[in-house]
Amino acid sequence: MRAVCWEGPRSVVVEERPRPLITDPHDAVLRISSTAICGSDLHLYLGSAPGMQKGDILGHEFMGIVEAVGPEVRNVRPGDRVVACFDIACGSCRSCQRGAFSGCDVTNPSKDQEMLYGARTAGLFGYAHVTGGFEGGQADYVRVPFADNNLLHVPTDLTDDQVLFLSDIMSTAWFASELGEVGPGKTVAIWGAGPVGILAAHSCQVRGADKTILIDAQQYRLDHAVSKIPDLITINFGKEKVKEALERIVPGGPDVCVEAVGFHYCKSIAHAAMVKTMMETDTADILNELIYCCRKGGTIACVGVYVGLTNGFNIGAFMEKGLTLKAGQTPVQKYWHQLLDMVKTGKLDPTMVITHELPIEDAPHAYKMFNDKVRR
Repeated sequence: MRAVCWEGPRSVVVEERPRPLITDPHDAVLRISSTAICGSDLHLYLGSAPGMQKGDILGHEFMGIVEAVGPEVRNVRPGDRVVACFDIACGSCRSCQRGAFSGCDVTNPSKDQEMLYGARTAGLFGYAHVTGGFEGGQADYVRVPFADNNLLHVPTDLTDDQVLFLSDIMSTAWFASELGEVGPGKTVAIWGAGPVGILAAHSCQVRGADKTILIDAQQYRLDHAVSKIPDLITINFGKEKVKEALERIVPGGPDVCVEAVGFHYCKSIAHAAMVKTMMETDTADILNELIYCCRKGGTIACVGVYVGLTNGFNIGAFMEKGLTLKAGQTPVQKYWHQLLDMVKTGKLDPTMVITHELPIEDAPHAYKMFNDKVRR
């Protein structure tokens, strides 16, 4: 089969690889119909995430047709059309039973993650070996462990474009609005006009936020978001200071600030110097800006990916302003039935972030284009 494989920093190739097999009674094998490059895949592409090995198959957002199932699989059968979730959860452990599927106690064998974080969280498809080293779905076929818990049936009257992102970014965007408890009376500011940030703005509007503000330095991304989301307010931080712009829009600051970018969002001279001197940690620049801009007593919802330690986190301002910080990988299985219903009725439109559809052979160009923030 064809598979998109990581070769090293800024290098992916399409290779012929063996087709995956059923190796556990609870497995399924999917024939992939659609897959996507997520913004967090760029951390792997750039070599920033620890634990990558040459030849790893990438991809954690995918869907397809069930090709084969193990003898203990009950909820899906060959021929079913399904979406897979990015986090691999057993469905039975203590974490899964309380709905914290992304914290599954069973599926990630990595001892390195336990040393880094004090615990193991769920395995992830197509990511670093610190999250289990599972083969990803940017391929013709993929093996899905614990298939009964990690596959969602989707109706034939919805296109792949409409349902693919339930696997991650639509669910993650909604999760951001859940963490912020967004609803009527709330003003929300979102840092990052990538796919997650745009869909988070869409989610906040659907939930009835009074004002939704999207912040980025790429004007074409802000323009795209405005063309899709009614009444969206934007700030281009390349043209104006974020704090001053927010004060004009919502004096005192937003009730909820959403971090939808991750540890590569670097604005300060100090962090740039650390990069050059090989002393780089995860950058706290964006988190500090959220702390600085959020209203007193407000909430910060962090769904951008962070890996390890960070220098310069402004814990003093965080404490003195009485802020609440909520963060995490999305427990997709907790939300995807609800979100599928909203897609069916047209309340949610995940297709608004799709700009390119390419054959798998073009994956190296697609990664470069996405990373370089160019449109062709």
